[in-house]
This record gives sequence, structure tokens and C-alpha cells, in this order.
Amino acid sequence: MTTFADIFRKSFLEGYTGVELSAKQIAIVIFFAVLLGTYIYIVYRFLTKRTFYSKSFNISLVLMSVITAAIILTVQSSVVISLGMVGALSIVRFRTAIKDPMDLAFLFWSISVGIICGAGLVEIAIILSAVATVVIFILDRIPVLKSPMILIVNARENADQGILDEIKKNTGNFEEKSRVLSDGNLELVYELRTKDVPALSKGISSVDGVTSVSVLSHDGEVAF
Repeated sequence: MTTFADIFRKSFLEGYTGVELSAKQIAIVIFFAVLLGTYIYIVYRFLTKRTFYSKSFNISLVLMSVITAAIILTVQSSVVISLGMVGALSIVRFRTAIKDPMDLAFLFWSISVGIICGAGLVEIAIILSAVATVVIFILDRIPVLKSPMILIVNARENADQGILDEIKKNTGNFEEKSRVLSDGNLELVYELRTKDVPALSKGISSVDGVTSVSVLSHDGEVAF
């Protein structure tokens, strides 16, 4: 006996039949996914400024585009497979932390290219890649405020006024961050900005009682 559930299941499957894809269509989609993924690989390699370049992450961007495009093609082919794939992918958890926000942007770019190519809208994927490249290139060239430097001075206790005079002479913006006094020895830490680091170091070193001078710079976040 045919039940209501059987009728509903049959009507549902007949109403959402999958799209028949030829081998040529699949090959074209995968080809453009690989092509655009390789383009993202090149852009990431030349536009990111990192001390430790991760080649494995860059390769994963290409694979992400191809795999995502293949998933979208599979979803289009059958509604039953698409529902099963949603359930299977829902249990996947990624535990690797993204340390650089730009890595996250490239990751979403790669996934978006795979989705768009899998949907058959290759022109949009090409335009997206071109616009993303231009935006990254322009924004990367915009100068930002120079990060402050850290000055560390070790000296005798009575040398602090001479050190302060030399700092005022070589920089107009500074802030004392730390002062440690131990057994007559003084350690001073200043945050400052200067255009002439050698002159600042030489001037402080000439102060009577100074034993060491260190100037550190960094490429981290800048506070405005």
C-alpha cells in the first residue's frame, strides 16, 4: 500500500532532479578552477610579506579551489548526494588557527573561486580575481604610520638626566615605559620615533655612566 510518505518522497525526488553534466563540462570547470587557483598561488607568493612563507598553505589554496568546484558539481548532479554531502561535511572541524588576517582573505578567495566555477559562472570568478588583485595591490602600497621604536638603556643611577637630554635632542615624541633601579644600576625603556637612529645611539652612548644602548623596531600593529 502506498503511503503519504512514499508519495511525498517520490514527488520530492522528481521535483528536484539533478543536472546532467557531460565530461567536457566537468573538465572545463576543473580546468578553470586549477587555473584560477594557480593564479591565487602566484598572487599570494608575491604580494604577501612574511618572514616565514608557508608553501604548504599556498598549495592548499589551489587544492581548495579545485575541491570546492568538484563539490559544487557533485551537488548539482544529484539532490540525494547533496544532502548526504551536507551531512558528511558538517562533521568536519578545522583546528588550525589562522595567524595572519590576509591568510584568511586568501582562503575565502580560493573557496569563492571554487564555488563560482562549480556553478558554471567562470566569468564572475575571473572578474573577482582581477578585482581582488587590484584591491590588494593598491591597499598594500598605501603608506601607514611608522611603528615606534623601543630604546633600552643600561646605565648608572646618576646618568638618567643626560640620557633624557639626548633623547629630547634627537626625537620630539617619546614616552618612558619602564624604569628599573637595582644596586645603583638603572635600566630605562622608552618608546619613541626618530629619523636618525645612529645619532640617537651615539649621543646616548656618549653620556657618562651609560654602559649599553639598544634600539629595537618591529613590524607589528601601530597604535594611532
